[in-house]
Amino acid sequence: MSSRDFNILYVDDEPQNLVSFKATFRREYRVHTATSAMEGIEIMRQKEIQLIITDQRMPEITGVEFLEKVLPEFPNSIRMILTGYADMEAIVNAINKGKVFRYITKPWDENDLKVAIENAKQLYYLQNSNRSLVEELKHKVEEQERTLRLFMKYVPEPVVEKALNTEESSIFEGEQRHIVVLFCDIRGFTSMSEELSPKEVVTFLNDYYSLMTETVKKYDGTVNQFVGDEVFAVFGAPVSVDRGEEKAVQCALEMLQKVQYLNAIYQTRLNREVKIGIGINAGEVVAGNLGSEDRIEYSVTGDTVNTGKRIESLTKESPNSVLISDSVYNKVHNMFEFLAYEPVEVAGKKEKIQVYEVTGRKN
Repeated sequence: MSSRDFNILYVDDEPQNLVSFKATFRREYRVHTATSAMEGIEIMRQKEIQLIITDQRMPEITGVEFLEKVLPEFPNSIRMILTGYADMEAIVNAINKGKVFRYITKPWDENDLKVAIENAKQLYYLQNSNRSLVEELKHKVEEQERTLRLFMKYVPEPVVEKALNTEESSIFEGEQRHIVVLFCDIRGFTSMSEELSPKEVVTFLNDYYSLMTETVKKYDGTVNQFVGDEVFAVFGAPVSVDRGEEKAVQCALEMLQKVQYLNAIYQTRLNREVKIGIGINAGEVVAGNLGSEDRIEYSVTGDTVNTGKRIESLTKESPNSVLISDSVYNKVHNMFEFLAYEPVEVAGKKEKIQVYEVTGRKN
């Protein structure tokens, strides 16, 4: 913006002062004049005024009162006031009220006033630039927050928070953790999905995932993956969890209850009950990010995970059951009721493993 595009409003009840001011500065700035506060406000509503200069002593309203009055409607205009020595104390006391940039004593000196106007112009440009930068920054922050919220729908929130607090150079460094894994799978989902349209399958899975995720989060767990109709949840990674075994079993029992809610919704659409099977195991894993520079995924790997999945697969013969490993049982045997199974063979294990079915919580 050139000086000729810089709009100044000068308010003074003495017409000769207006004529003198306009004659002095009209070649360098666009000068608008008003003989009263109300006339000045009307001009401001029609023109974009960058600098307001007002006399202090006016019959209807003082200069300070005028500047206070226009401040809410025109907060970005720079404000200056002309005053005699007799009004100096009042000006100093009121300078913050009207957010006055400068006060100039009367009669004003042309050079002093020109310097003050140039300083006001530079301040206006600086503040205007800052406002643009703040708005741009605000917009970028909103976009980033929107992106992060969307990203968290694909990646568990604790994983995102851990990644944001990790040095980029160490993002692929895994860590050994003791965790509890929970696998929950719908029994007979393939045949059940054949009775639904593709759109209905998606709607059903979203309802199912929402209920299961809500329950996992309630017990401080994290959903690590959705694989088809399977929910893979972790208690203890990436954030450590106290009493992970107990919370995982409580979570599993509540998941069984939530399935009844699903059945109530879909009983008129499905020709069968929705049934699930849950397997829980605990042990050491390596937790961290796997992938390449272009694509990464937070993962927990190890025999603990594989065995947990194998235990869940044993529920195919007993739907709506929760099976746990010996390592989980040792932590929670005083809290829940169990039915001990005979040691069973599972794929990938040389020796049979001991599993227990959770039948309820002890009174």
